[in-house]
Formats: sequence, C-alpha cells, structure tokens
Amino acid sequence: MNSVALAIFQSVIFTVMVLGLLSLLTNMIPGLVIIWAGALVYGIYEVTTETYTIGGIILFILITGLMAFGSIVDNLLMGATAKGAGASWLSIGVSMVAGVLGSFIPFLFPFGGLICALLSLFIVETIRLKNWRNALKSTKSMVQGCGFAILARFGMGVLMILFWLVWVVIG
Repeated sequence: MNSVALAIFQSVIFTVMVLGLLSLLTNMIPGLVIIWAGALVYGIYEVTTETYTIGGIILFILITGLMAFGSIVDNLLMGATAKGAGASWLSIGVSMVAGVLGSFIPFLFPFGGLICALLSLFIVETIRLKNWRNALKSTKSMVQGCGFAILARFGMGVLMILFWLVWVVIG
C-alpha cells in the first residue's frame, strides 16, 4: 500500500474510532467495541503486510484489555452505586437482566436497556421495602452510577484511541 493509500486507510480507521467514542455518550451503542474493531482491522493490515512490531502487539493487547474491562464497567458502577444506596443484590441482579433484555425492545431503542434496568430496580425495591420513596433513592443512585460509567467508558475510549495513535506513529 502506498503512503497516500495508507494515510487514507488510517484516516478512515481514526474516523470510525472517533464515531465509536462519540457513541459512548449514549450509553447504548458498544463504542468501545467499535474502537477496538478499528484497531483490529489495523492490526490485521499490519500482519498481512508483515509490518507488525512487538510494540504494536503490546498496544493492541492494552486496547483489548481496556475494551473488555470497559464493557463491564457500567454494570459494576451502576450496581455498586445502587448497592451503596441500600438496594438488594436481588434487585440489582433483576435490574441488570432487565437492562440486557430491554436493549432488544425495538420501540425503546436506544434507551430500552436503561429504562428497563431502572424501572425493574424501582419495582423490585418498592416490593421489597414496601416504600416507593426509598426505592426511588436506590433508583436515583443507579442513574448516578450510569453517569459515572459513561465517563469511565469515555475515558477508556480516549485511552484506546491514544494507544492506537502511538501504535501508528511509533509502531
């Protein structure tokens, strides 16, 4: 691939990564996976052209680790903040399952998962506590955890892109 074609290829990958980063703000599209996929495509290019280096391999491993951790960090932060506000593990578990299932409801896209997670937490906590106000406190804390998760995943996305840029520049 000549230098112009390589520059265009790298620009396309960078654009895809930035779009993946921006999608993280919605909390509904797997932006970290999109960023990782861009790095994967670049890595495949390097392997097929035999231009890969140990530094590139290490950076791709770091990018993969950030993607894997970032894919579960929202569940950890949302659950932890809800638990900190007094929610039961049962309520948190039901909420997480409802969130995953709610992601597949077409008419609620792209916020179905979040809506179902919060609604189920509120309902289970209201039944458990027999007090909707206390249930609302747990639900509000889960919303706060969601906000923290968005910030954490966005930060990880920025790091992933920076690692890829270092890979491109230094190898």
